[in-house]
Amino acid sequence: MLNRRRFFQSSLAAAAAYALPTPRLYAVDAVASQAAGGLAAVKLDGSATVIEQAAVAELKASLRGPLLLAGDPGYDAARRILHPQFDKHPALVVQPTGAADVRSAVTFARERDLLVAVKCGGHSFSGKSTCDGGMQIDLSRLRGVRVDPAARRAYVEGGSLLGDLDHEAMAYGLVTTAGTVSHTGVGGLTLGGGFGRLARRFGLALDNVKSVDIVTADGQLRHASAEENPDLFWAVRGGGGNFGIVTGFEFGLHPMQRQIIGGDLVFPVERARELLEFYAEYSQEAPEELYVDYDLRSPAGGKEGAVAIQACYSGPASEADRVLAPLRKLGRPIEDTIRAQDYVAIQRSGDYTDARNYGTYLKAGFITGYSAGLLNAVFEGFRPDPGRGTYFFHQHSGGAIGRVAPDATAFPHRHARLEIFAAVSWDLATDGRRHVDYVKDYWTKLLPFTDGYYTNEVADEHQPKIDENYRGNIGRLRRIKRQYDPQNMFRLNANILPA
Repeated sequence: MLNRRRFFQSSLAAAAAYALPTPRLYAVDAVASQAAGGLAAVKLDGSATVIEQAAVAELKASLRGPLLLAGDPGYDAARRILHPQFDKHPALVVQPTGAADVRSAVTFARERDLLVAVKCGGHSFSGKSTCDGGMQIDLSRLRGVRVDPAARRAYVEGGSLLGDLDHEAMAYGLVTTAGTVSHTGVGGLTLGGGFGRLARRFGLALDNVKSVDIVTADGQLRHASAEENPDLFWAVRGGGGNFGIVTGFEFGLHPMQRQIIGGDLVFPVERARELLEFYAEYSQEAPEELYVDYDLRSPAGGKEGAVAIQACYSGPASEADRVLAPLRKLGRPIEDTIRAQDYVAIQRSGDYTDARNYGTYLKAGFITGYSAGLLNAVFEGFRPDPGRGTYFFHQHSGGAIGRVAPDATAFPHRHARLEIFAAVSWDLATDGRRHVDYVKDYWTKLLPFTDGYYTNEVADEHQPKIDENYRGNIGRLRRIKRQYDPQNMFRLNANILPA
């Protein structure tokens, strides 16, 4: 299945991310500091500190999982994320194998006031799952899924990937909403919201969470559910990683047949406006079992652009022809891959290997529908460029997502029917500034038509905009933040400041 993620190998949070020499210099300093008897590090306020070697040794002895320093085998693989312009060097990387390791790492960081980054799948568009000079807690060894088919529950370790969940649950004919790219981390996706091919039918990923186990900033492991620590349970469902590190999720599952109808219709770029006008109406009228996206792309290198309509229908097979009939009336496509296929396979169809040679910058926002003004803005601002890839695309919302009250969880954007994206990618061997400037300028034309944004997709908003985006939930979130993380240890995210 053609998927926008194939074209976006990385993202950029801000113009400062272009300056890569500083992290590399830090790595040299860190190695030198080890030889001098201490480990150079960075505190929460950005000031420098030195961690004594005896303390590092004590931390290492307390862990079952690895503790990696610059120069150790595995350090470079751990520190990197899927967005190569964020080439950062933590002072130390902890790879927990269980909640006890997470507790030890958090306690160590709190006692020394260290900057902390948490990495699960490494998909952070803002590069915040790694850091310079702080502690990176890499959850890649904390993976596993257990399904209880009788109770329709999945128990998922905090570092698991979406593909782990899909694979285990679907073996019993059960599913839950789990994104569109199988190597995305469950934690990052779920805590921020959790859109996916089944969200219109079964709600966001966070709507299906029944409980979590979470290590908070005081180093304590807490269980949170509707009955136990209910404020914390409310906050983590939409408040992102602001409240701690989730070591385990309990998800509710839903029965679903393994075979769905899905794939892509690809058309010449000359039909872009006509097809967007069609999509604007079709997506709004779609049944909840249908997830459908529109992607407009102009690849780098002067290659011919195209438009793709992507569909995933998970309802009764007997209704598929009727539901998809309008797509079949669009005329002969360049490519047609819509067919019966395995749901787990379509969930993997957007996966990509990280070539580490493309940068990407992206802006996104929610809309409730299309107006003539928005249609005009999309095409007046979209400019192909032989030296870059240019993209405009959607994520389908609505349905079950909108049946939850805005204050029932910390995720407030229940009004959204679609999410729109403007993005650009470029070869990292070239200067990306003009490409980023293009998207920022393009987005000024689209922004007036949007109403909020998805924190998992947006990289570089300032604090007042972040606060505003949590809407009427920000006051309660700040009070809960003060209770569980008063020093704002968990700040590398769409940050909620303690009240």
